[in-house]
Amino acid sequence: MPWFEPVVTAIRELSSSSHHGLAGNSENPVANLSSLTLILSKKEASNLERKIMVFGQIVIGPPGSGKTTYCNGMSQFLELIGRKVAVINLDPGNDALPYECAVNIEDLIKLSDVMNEHSLGPNGGLVYCMDYLEKNIDWLEAKLKPLLKDHYLLFDFPGQVELFFLHENAKMAIMELMKKLNLRLTAVHLVDAHLCSDPGKYVSALLLSLSTMVHLELPHVNVLSKIDLIESYGKLAFNLDFYTDANDLSYLQYCLDQDPCAAKYRKLTKELCDIVEDYSLVNFTTLDIQDKESVGNLVKLIDKTNGYIFAGIEGSAVEFSKIAPSWNIRGTCFVKGIKMDISEGGNIKHERSPHP
Repeated sequence: MPWFEPVVTAIRELSSSSHHGLAGNSENPVANLSSLTLILSKKEASNLERKIMVFGQIVIGPPGSGKTTYCNGMSQFLELIGRKVAVINLDPGNDALPYECAVNIEDLIKLSDVMNEHSLGPNGGLVYCMDYLEKNIDWLEAKLKPLLKDHYLLFDFPGQVELFFLHENAKMAIMELMKKLNLRLTAVHLVDAHLCSDPGKYVSALLLSLSTMVHLELPHVNVLSKIDLIESYGKLAFNLDFYTDANDLSYLQYCLDQDPCAAKYRKLTKELCDIVEDYSLVNFTTLDIQDKESVGNLVKLIDKTNGYIFAGIEGSAVEFSKIAPSWNIRGTCFVKGIKMDISEGGNIKHERSPHP
């Protein structure tokens, strides 16, 4: 919209009102100027109201990388530092949620129903569900609108990686929401830290992260999750900084040469590493979801990428003093009508029926 259009509209309204003896005064230009300023102020306030900025995260990553546990822990952390959080479950195959979701895609479509009705496997079923969501994006938009005024949004997506570096459905749904609802979202891409213990798997994680970044075209944070468990997979060939910085990948060649199977693909691996280095986009931050300092550092990074820290929102800075020193993730999930209490680490402490 041209910058002068609101001014022209306001002048027309002022002129119209002057014919009815409401605001115009040809002998008093100061009064007319005041009326014009008032009309412009009201229009600007109306425009600002329509353009409320809403911040949040798109949580993605391979199966088993800890997306649902992340959403549970992150939502609790953000609430403890004073933010109202709404978790949106967009995984139609996740029927054991450790958090209370504000919006659940299973109210629109269920993976099990799609698989039965169309004789599809889980991968084909998830592609179908994302396509169905894109075509029914108005449903999700209507569910989100009541949350926009004062909530921080966490979108929990399925773990099928093809949805985010190959297919367009999930991307188009995200872009449509960002455009219509003025969302400021960061893609948080979780990768299990145990992949660092195998050079071949680590190269695959690098390539997946790069492909996802290029495809989604969003502010992006790659995260090595479950970093507290990395030592249980044995000693790393290099220090942790090597894996988080993702520089000088040629050093991986020596490790790959020690494996007879990987040595056969030495040239291919070198070319893939060169591609990652040429783009120079991929690096990782680490996360222990049980450690408040680790979660807090990640929140600071995400706030910078999606602009939350620059939005002038009260309480935008992370206040660690509000978090108890012994902070643990706690939650409740429902699996086929059975209520289960979840303690730290996602372990089930006990279960009981939700009804006496």
